[in-house]
Amino acid sequence: MKPDPSAQRRQAALRGQAAEARALRYLQQQGMQLVERNFICRYGEIDLIMREQQTLVFVEVRQRSSMQFGGAAASVTAAKQARLWRTAEVFLRRYATPPGCRFDLIAIQGGDLSWIRHIISH
Repeated sequence: MKPDPSAQRRQAALRGQAAEARALRYLQQQGMQLVERNFICRYGEIDLIMREQQTLVFVEVRQRSSMQFGGAAASVTAAKQARLWRTAEVFLRRYATPPGCRFDLIAIQGGDLSWIRHIISH
């Protein structure tokens, strides 16, 4: 019997949600506060938007089971970075004076979690 593509998508979505929940717990343990989860606009999605003191932190969560194809960190391509930037610009329109911000990555490789700060510089 062939695998059901919709069942595979549901499983992938559940794994993604679990990774985001793990990342959120980790960042909150580091003293960050959740501003918004899964912000979506026409340009893309930002998994977590956190506040660290006066800074907004746009967080991409990537999970990979292996290092094949470069692993979780390598999966944030230049095209993905451009989409994150445009999506963040849309989010920041809600502020009369936007706060300082940065882009971070939570990379979950196998069972290991790594927090990489400042993944995009403009």
